[in-house]
Amino acid sequence: MDNNGYTVSKLARMAGISVRTLHHYDAIGLLRPLARTPSGYRLYGRQDLLRLQQILFYRELDIPLEEIHRLLDDPAFEPVAALQEHRRQLRERARRIERLLETIERTIDNLMENEMDDEKVTDAELYAGFTTEQRAQIEEEVAARWDPQIVTESNRRVRNMTRGQWAALKQEGEEVTHGLAGIVDRDPADPAVQALIGRHFAMMNQFYPVTPVIVRGLGQMYVTDERFRANYDQHAPGLADFMQAATAVYADGLEAASQE
Repeated sequence: MDNNGYTVSKLARMAGISVRTLHHYDAIGLLRPLARTPSGYRLYGRQDLLRLQQILFYRELDIPLEEIHRLLDDPAFEPVAALQEHRRQLRERARRIERLLETIERTIDNLMENEMDDEKVTDAELYAGFTTEQRAQIEEEVAARWDPQIVTESNRRVRNMTRGQWAALKQEGEEVTHGLAGIVDRDPADPAVQALIGRHFAMMNQFYPVTPVIVRGLGQMYVTDERFRANYDQHAPGLADFMQAATAVYADGLEAASQE
């Protein structure tokens, strides 16, 4: 501020309001300028700036101009006490806004998840982490190793899965693998081991009907196919062999149940 005070345009820029607003405040007697130039231009001083600050704080709290006028002209008005109250109320408003923002974020996330859950799983998601060449190799091996009807049924089921269902299956697979890795030192016939193996093949049953023959074949593949062995053994040394042994026990149980 120079010695003559702030012009209306400069004060408006500083306060982030319009010149028209300052003219209105002057017209209703809410904020009179300190002085006027010989040409009639408004000039505002430091006390005017402090009063404008109070006005803007009260306006932020949605208090009508008439009430602000009454408050500021009250002889008992204490600027420091008023600022402390503004601070308290603005902090409370900030907390409410923060809670609203958190609610909005959760709602957006839930809506986006629901939209994703309704979408069909894509090839990119099915073969995440595999190159095009690796994907082609896997498809060739599957076609050569398994009954064509099983392959067709598996592909049909997978193509009908939503992204949400696919994500749930992946999560289940990860939980089962980590669970088995944590008890790899137990007897493969241990009830806790067999319970996890049961979950594993219940998951497999989402792709194709699981029979004792298929269970044994998968168990052998876990140790004879280096990709499967490496995948399991990275979670715990010897997990692939443990999976094969536990799978054999599980297959025995399926066969015994089918003969009852």
